[in-house]
Amino acid sequence: MSIKSLETLEVWKKAKDFALRVYREVLPLLPSEEKWNLNQQLRRASSSVPANIAEGYGRFYYQKTIRFCYTARGSLEETLSHLLLCFELNYLPKELFDSFEQDGEKLTQLINGYIGYLKRSKQGHNEPGANHAVREDIAAYDADLTEAD
Repeated sequence: MSIKSLETLEVWKKAKDFALRVYREVLPLLPSEEKWNLNQQLRRASSSVPANIAEGYGRFYYQKTIRFCYTARGSLEETLSHLLLCFELNYLPKELFDSFEQDGEKLTQLINGYIGYLKRSKQGHNEPGANHAVREDIAAYDADLTEAD
């Protein structure tokens, strides 16, 4: 696996571009008092979207990939929530916020489409170990927490 391989994945490219836009167009607009709060939250959430898509892509098994796509989609929603907060705090102009909102909607659709494709194609279904699962006796972890020590 390499970056060249990952660059063939349209959903990853769009997610990376979305994160780059956050870094380039939003972060410079935030006031200095947001340096360790909203700024850091936006960095983590926006960069998590392409990172989770990439990590899932590297797993080679569709169910794992889907799980990471769900996480990426959640990070995208978190990013959009932070952007809305930035807009409502008057850190972002309406046109910029609207642009991110539209791109976020398109990216959500792209992630959902990729999830649907993975479910249909079941990539990695026949990989060695794909059908193995670890099953543990949950009773071994039960503890009576009502007892006083």
